[in-house]
Amino acid sequence: MSVAGHSPPPFFKRGPAPLARLAFFLALAVLLMVADLRFKTLEPARVAVATLLWPLQKAVMLPVEGAGEAGTYLSDLVRLKQENEELRRRQLAQANLLLRQTHLENENRRLRALLDMGDRLDVPTRAAEILYAARDPFSRRIIIDRGLTHDIEAGQPVIDDVGVIGQVTRVFPLTSEVTLLTDKNQSIPVQVARNGQRAILAGAGGGVLEIKFLPANADVQPGDTLVTSGLDGVYLPGLPVARVTSIDRDNSFSFARIECAPLAGVERQGQVLVLGRRSVPPMPEDAPEQAKKSAKGKKARLAK
Repeated sequence: MSVAGHSPPPFFKRGPAPLARLAFFLALAVLLMVADLRFKTLEPARVAVATLLWPLQKAVMLPVEGAGEAGTYLSDLVRLKQENEELRRRQLAQANLLLRQTHLENENRRLRALLDMGDRLDVPTRAAEILYAARDPFSRRIIIDRGLTHDIEAGQPVIDDVGVIGQVTRVFPLTSEVTLLTDKNQSIPVQVARNGQRAILAGAGGGVLEIKFLPANADVQPGDTLVTSGLDGVYLPGLPVARVTSIDRDNSFSFARIECAPLAGVERQGQVLVLGRRSVPPMPEDAPEQAKKSAKGKKARLAK
C-alpha cells in the first residue's frame, strides 16, 4: 500500500531491460554459429548432447518401431498364409496329375501286354473294356463294351495279358456278359503243365478255383501251373489258367480236394481280349476218295 508522494521499493529485482537481453542473446548466437562454422568448437558438445539424448530418443521411438514391426509381422502372416494355400492347391493339382499319369502308364502297359498276347495267338482277337460287374451278388460276371455289332458271339474265351479270365455267356447289341472262371457254374478243361495230367477246373466262389473229380493219388503238387488242354474246342491249348495252392488227400474220399488260384486278373483287370473261333484247316480235295479206299480196304480185310 503506497503513501502519497512515496512509492514502495520493488519486491523482485527486474534486471536488464528486455531489449538489452535480446541483443545479448542474438550476439551470443551469432558468435557461437561463427565459431562452430570456422573452428568446430561446438562439435564435442554436440556429440555429448547426442550421446546423452540417445536413450531418450530410443525410448521415444520404441512405440513407433513396435507398431511398424507388428504391422510387418501381420502382413507377413497374411502373405505366408496365402502362399501356403497357393502351394497346397498346386500340390493337389500336381498330385492329381501324377495319379492320372500313373494310371495312364499302367493302362498303357496292360494294353501293350494285351496286344503282344493277341499277336502270339493264332486266332482273331478283339480288345474290350470292362464296364461294370453284374448286379447278381451270387455270380461272378462282368459286362464288356463289345457285342453283336462287334462280331462277338456266346462261347468265345476272354483273356488278359496273363491268361484266361472267363467266357462270353450272353451277347447284347452293344455289350456282352462274361462269366468269370471263379463263378460256381463255370468250368474249363485244363492240364498240368509239368506232366500233362488232364482235369476239369471249376469255380468255387470267393476268387478260388477247384479241380473236380481227380483221384487222390493223381500226380499233382502245390505250385503246379494249370493250362488249357484245348479238348473242348473252345479254348486254345496252352493258355495259363491257374496255380495249385493246396491239396487235401483224404483217403476216406475217392477224389482229392485241390484248390487253385487264378493266374490272370480275374477280379481286377480293366481291359481284356475276346478270342475268335479257331479256324479248322480245310480238308484236302482227295480226302473223300482216300476215305472210300480206306473203307474198301477194311471190308476186304474183314472178308478174308
